[in-house]
Amino acid sequence: MATIVSLTAQRREQTGKGPARQARFLKKIPAVIYGHGRAAQPLIVDGPALEQALSGVDPESTLIELTVDGKKSRALIREIQRHPIRPDIIHVDFYEIHAHEQVTLKVPVHLVGTPDGVRNAGGVLDQVTREVEIEVLPEHIPDRVELDVTALTIGHSLHVRDLTIANATILTSAELTIATVVPPRAEEEIAPPPEAAVEPAEPELIRKVREEEGEEGEGEAAAAEGGTEKKAPEAKPKAEKVEKAEKPTKPEKPKGGKES
Repeated sequence: MATIVSLTAQRREQTGKGPARQARFLKKIPAVIYGHGRAAQPLIVDGPALEQALSGVDPESTLIELTVDGKKSRALIREIQRHPIRPDIIHVDFYEIHAHEQVTLKVPVHLVGTPDGVRNAGGVLDQVTREVEIEVLPEHIPDRVELDVTALTIGHSLHVRDLTIANATILTSAELTIATVVPPRAEEEIAPPPEAAVEPAEPELIRKVREEEGEEGEGEAAAAEGGTEKKAPEAKPKAEKVEKAEKPTKPEKPKGGKES
């Protein structure tokens, strides 16, 4: 059977971000209750009392006996909003239920036993699905659903169809895997990186100097074999300046009259 938690709430007259922020400053939690065609009714709940009531239980499968202005009603928690950074509750949605009406909710799946593949073959148990959705009367809401995995071997799985929930209809797909045993993960050996066999390249400047030294050595060896030393080529004489040719003189005119 589901856990029943008693909680007291008051009507909330003011709504909006400002009043909600002020309520949380006073350690009060804004809330709302709805269901059965009724309009949503704003409420306010004592924060520490709500935290204590939900401690150690699954909120989705817990029945809340809610007292508002002296009137008691039963409800389920449909949603809990928490602060994005801190674990503080900032808002709660309650859904009113009646004893003779079926409700739809999710219940947690708890695995029982140690699989054979884990005990005898070193396998690893992997739980794929942790809750299933059911339809049930409020008086038959289970606290959780248990599934025996003792006979599970490596490579085999259990599915939703293997669950048995009394007085409830399972809405989750029957083929959905709940748990499986996988082979042990082999540790991969990381090979050390191969040592570099190529010597580091010499700097360009050193290589150039060595090449020049090699050329000088070859020249000296050739001179020694020939018995003569290389002479520097003689400088070519500078071309002499060509004197300009004298201009031809004009023929002189004969004296004594005109030319015949």
